[in-house]
Amino acid sequence: MYDFTPTPGQTKPALYADLIDAARAITHDEPDGVANMANCAALLGQFLPDLNWAGFYRMVGGELVLGPFVGKPACIRIALGQGVCGTAAASGETQLVPDVHAFPGHIACDAASRSELVVPVVREGAVIAVIDLDSPLPARFDSEDAAGIETLAKVLAERI
Repeated sequence: MYDFTPTPGQTKPALYADLIDAARAITHDEPDGVANMANCAALLGQFLPDLNWAGFYRMVGGELVLGPFVGKPACIRIALGQGVCGTAAASGETQLVPDVHAFPGHIACDAASRSELVVPVVREGAVIAVIDLDSPLPARFDSEDAAGIETLAKVLAERI
């Protein structure tokens, strides 16, 4: 059994260091990528406050397909270049969106979402998935969140 408990009141860099250590531990020597995404989605939901959705979209056949997540049911398929996730996958760049309603082409899977952070997971130069975080709070995510999830994406690139 795994027991990962974030320390209350810690700084964001410390929180992300603990999250990444937990992700390394829980995915160590596990070859099943879907199992690793599922456990990491659970960790994201546990470690990060003020989220209403946390999970993965996998690159399958040239489009994003819903992967493991925590939150309300979500859009199953997203075309490259569409919405925040599709933009991150097409560009290979992190998308930090303080107001999703101002993002051109935003796909509203949950009307409660106000801000979003999407980070591509890249292996051998190709986007293989994205990590998607949604919050009901406007401007919930900042550069420290982006840096933490980008580090997580690098760790997971060989494990999913």
